[in-house]
Amino acid sequence: MVKIRLKRMGYKKNPFFRIVVIDIRSKREGAPIEELGYYNPKSKDLKLDKAKALEWVKKGAQPTDTVKYLIEKSDDEGKLIRKEAPAEKKLSKKAKAKLEAEKEAQAAAAAESEAAPAEETAQAEA
Repeated sequence: MVKIRLKRMGYKKNPFFRIVVIDIRSKREGAPIEELGYYNPKSKDLKLDKAKALEWVKKGAQPTDTVKYLIEKSDDEGKLIRKEAPAEKKLSKKAKAKLEAEKEAQAAAAAESEAAPAEETAQAEA
C-alpha cells in the first residue's frame, strides 16, 4: 500500500517537512517513490504539486490526515490558503476607558451638530 505523508527534515525544534509518496513499510525518512512538495509549519509556507497529489489519490494512495488537510486547503498553484484573522489590540484598562470616552465625545458632538441645523431651520421659519 502507498501513502502520501510528511517526511521530517530540519533540525532540533525547527521542523520542516517534505510531502512524499512512500510505501507504508518504509521508514519515515526512507526513500520516497515521489516528492510532491514541502511544508514549513512555522512560517505556514507550502508548495505542493496538487495535480500530482490528486493523481496519486486516484491511483489509490492514502493521504494522512495532515496531508489531506494541506491538499484541501491549497490553491491550484499549490500555496496554502489562509484566512487573515483580524488583529485585536490588547489594551490596558486605562487605554480602553480613554477610547470609550473619545467615542462618547464624538457621539455627543455628532448629536449637537445634528441638532444645530434643526434649530436654525426652526428660527428661519419663524
